[in-house]
Amino acid sequence: MSFAVPDRVRPLRDAVYAFMTERVEPAEPALHEGGREALRELQEEAKKEGLWALGHPKELGGGGLPFLDYVYVNEVQGRSEYGQLALGTYTLQDSLMLYEHATDEQRERYLAPLVRAEISPSFAMTEPAVSSSDPTQLATRAVLDGDEWVINGHKWFTTGASQAAYTTVMCRTEDDAPPHLAFSMILVPTDTPGYTIVRDTPVLGLHGSHCEVRYENVRVPAGNLLGRRGHGFVIAQKRLGPGRIFHCMRWLGQAQRAFDLMCRRLHERTAFGEPLAKKQLMRQHVFDSYAEIQAARLLTLQAAQAVDAGSDARVEIGAIKVVGARTLHNVIDRAIQVYGAAGLTPDTPLDRMYRHARAGRIYDGPDEVHVDSVGRRILGEYAAGGTWEFGLR
Repeated sequence: MSFAVPDRVRPLRDAVYAFMTERVEPAEPALHEGGREALRELQEEAKKEGLWALGHPKELGGGGLPFLDYVYVNEVQGRSEYGQLALGTYTLQDSLMLYEHATDEQRERYLAPLVRAEISPSFAMTEPAVSSSDPTQLATRAVLDGDEWVINGHKWFTTGASQAAYTTVMCRTEDDAPPHLAFSMILVPTDTPGYTIVRDTPVLGLHGSHCEVRYENVRVPAGNLLGRRGHGFVIAQKRLGPGRIFHCMRWLGQAQRAFDLMCRRLHERTAFGEPLAKKQLMRQHVFDSYAEIQAARLLTLQAAQAVDAGSDARVEIGAIKVVGARTLHNVIDRAIQVYGAAGLTPDTPLDRMYRHARAGRIYDGPDEVHVDSVGRRILGEYAAGGTWEFGLR
C-alpha cells in the first residue's frame, strides 16, 4: 500500500487545505474569543463550496467519503482546533453512533439536525470519583421506573454540554450482569429537570466547554435508550476506535503546522551572524520532528487501512493513540524552543497548541492503558504459540 494521498482524494484534500490555511486559521483570534458569527460564516462558506460534513453518509446530507479517504482529508482539517466545527465534522462520531443504533424516532429528532449543525451533541462517560482507565466502575446509574429512566450520578469532561441539545450518558442499568454488559447508553436532553451543569472545567487554562454535570433524579422516556440495553460498552467501542484514528490524523495536521512554523522560523531568525537554520542543534530539531511525524503518520494510516479492511485493529489503534499524542507534544515543544520566548506568547498559535497537545495523552484513554493493552495482546500471541510477524500485519 502507498501511503501517499491517492489521486482520487487529492483535489478535495487540497481544497480543504486551502480552506483551513486561508480562512479558518486567520479567523482563529476571533474564534478564540467565542466568535459565533465568524464560525457561522465559515460554516456557510464550507457548505457552498461542497466541503461540508465530508465524512457523513450522503443519505444524511454529508459528503459520503469512504472511511480511508476521509482519514486523508482529516489530516489537513486538523491544522486548527476549529476545523471540525467549520467543516461540519464535529458531530461525526455522534452521527454515526445514532445512524447505527438509534430508533427512527431518535434519528428524526437528533440525526438530521446534527449533520446540518443546527444542534450540537455531547457524550458523558468520565466521572470525577472513578478512574477512567477502569470504566466498569462507573457509578452513574439509571433505573427503569414505569416508562421512564431515572438517572442519578456525576459526570465531568462532558465536552460541549453547555451548547449541546442532548447528552448521550453511559450509565449502569444492570445489577446482575458481567461488567461489560452492565451499562447502557441513554439520550438525555440538556434541558431536562435535574440535569445541572456545575462548571466549565478549564484544561490547562483553556475553556473548551468541558463540563462537569450532575444528574439528580433526571427522568427521560424509556424510549431514550440508545441501542440494546446493557450494550453500552459495545456502542462505546465502536465509537472510540475510529474516533481515535480521526484524533491521530488531526494531531498530524497540528504537528505539520508546528513543523511548518519551526522550519520557517529557522530561516527567518538570525543569531551570531547567521540564520538559525545553519545551527546543527537546530537541524536536530528538524530531523527528530520529521522522523516522528513520518513514523506516526505511517502507523496511523496502517491502522486506518486495517479498520477499513474490517479488523478491530486493537493493537494498531492503541499504538497510534500513544505515538500520535507523544509526537504532537514533541514537535510543538521543539517549535516553541526554536521561537524562544516568543513561542511562549499568544503571538504564535504554539502556546495554545501546546496546552491542547498535553491533553491528548489522557483523553480517550491514558497512555498507560493503551501501552498495557498493546503489550498484553502481543504477548498473548506468543503465549498461544505464535509470533508477531510485522511483515504480515
